[in-house]
Amino acid sequence: MSDITIDTVDGEKYSAYLATPEAASAPGIVVIQEIFGVNQVMRDLCDTFAAEGYLAICPDLFWRIEPDVQLTDQSQEDWDRAFALMNAFLPDFEKGVGDIQATITHLRGAEGCNAKVGTVGYCLGGSLAYAAACFTDADVSVGYYPVQIEKSLDQAANISHPLMLHIAEADGFCPPEAQAQIKDALGANDQVTLHTYPGVDHAFARIGGSNYDAEAAARANQRSQAFLSAALG
Repeated sequence: MSDITIDTVDGEKYSAYLATPEAASAPGIVVIQEIFGVNQVMRDLCDTFAAEGYLAICPDLFWRIEPDVQLTDQSQEDWDRAFALMNAFLPDFEKGVGDIQATITHLRGAEGCNAKVGTVGYCLGGSLAYAAACFTDADVSVGYYPVQIEKSLDQAANISHPLMLHIAEADGFCPPEAQAQIKDALGANDQVTLHTYPGVDHAFARIGGSNYDAEAAARANQRSQAFLSAALG
């Protein structure tokens, strides 16, 4: 487990946390951060994926604004900083998707990767996982409680690899009308699998978070594991 650097197409560098499995050759997973940066939650997720047999990497997508952010959800000060960083990131959303593609490309060529790579994102990362399915060459993508993707559903025609989205029914950041638009637009797409979790709020799978729901998280994680395994082997 280590911090590494990745080259952008512009010749700049950004950091990423890399967790390696015991296997000599394994598929890769790009873990896409929440609004709190590449914090301990993201690092623990990478470690968990590595223990399950994946080469897992979480790139720092806020590096253009402030590198090496590691916030928590345990104080109002961190929440305020996290939302400020997200708002600063959104105008460069496309550059963030480009960084995800650069991370996928890096992982495909990394020692120990069998060249198959998927993405798994949470919160902001869930939205970016949808974008990865639309605009990158990821072999599979999984998004947990994505937000604001109802504004870009016209891009779903670009999806050519499997995508799974976990939607929190009581998500305050993705209201019922947005959820209905997502289901109407994506429900008939044979590349897309949608799961809704009744009664749970945004970030229901974030261990230690105020909205954590162990039962819903376990169900979503089991579905994700099976989905990733089917696509990545």
